[in-house]
Amino acid sequence: MKKILQKAFVDTIPVMTGYICLGFGFGILHHSAGYGILTAFITSLTMFSGSMQYIGVGLLASGASYATVALTTLLVQARHLFYGISMLEKYKDVGLRKPYLIFALTDENYSLLCNDHSDIPLNKKKDYYLAVSLLDHFYWIFGCVLGATVGTLVNFNSEGIDFVLTALFVTIFLEQWHNTKRHTPALIGVGASVLCLVIFGSENFLIPAMAVIATSLCILPDENTDTKRRHR
Repeated sequence: MKKILQKAFVDTIPVMTGYICLGFGFGILHHSAGYGILTAFITSLTMFSGSMQYIGVGLLASGASYATVALTTLLVQARHLFYGISMLEKYKDVGLRKPYLIFALTDENYSLLCNDHSDIPLNKKKDYYLAVSLLDHFYWIFGCVLGATVGTLVNFNSEGIDFVLTALFVTIFLEQWHNTKRHTPALIGVGASVLCLVIFGSENFLIPAMAVIATSLCILPDENTDTKRRHR
């Protein structure tokens, strides 16, 4: 188990650097919205969702209804449905670890765990999955609590901190654009967001935009299927 934990730690170092920085930003934002260190800890422990935690702070601080928060969470996190489907085989025989592994399947965890990991013995892979998930969760909690703690000790203008997640997603978007030849999903996302922004305004565009994007991607023809048809 020690070797598995060591390998998991080495593999998660890139996630650690990102999570602590992003978590720190969330903690600062969380404090500026009027919440304390304990709620930052509880939120990061029970949600473990960077994008939704950033969005959730703004929604709750603005007095949004619980129904709005719940629906927004469902639509923003809908991509995890596809993550879960692709991990069915890997998580088939993990035993009591399964509920937590499902809960901890973030974007970053998925990117680490979806690989083959042929260098890990078959009977040790489920321990590796758990170690990676626990470590990444710890990094996120640590960053959030650290940010909230610093926010209580140091007074400074937190304006613009909430843009850190937007900057991250823009970076990911550009990297994916350069690394893939098929840009249809990206164009759907941008087009649906702009259209809903124009129609519904900046305060109400998120839910309809996510609904349009999710529906469009579900009916979008599979790239592999199209390739097979062209070669027939």
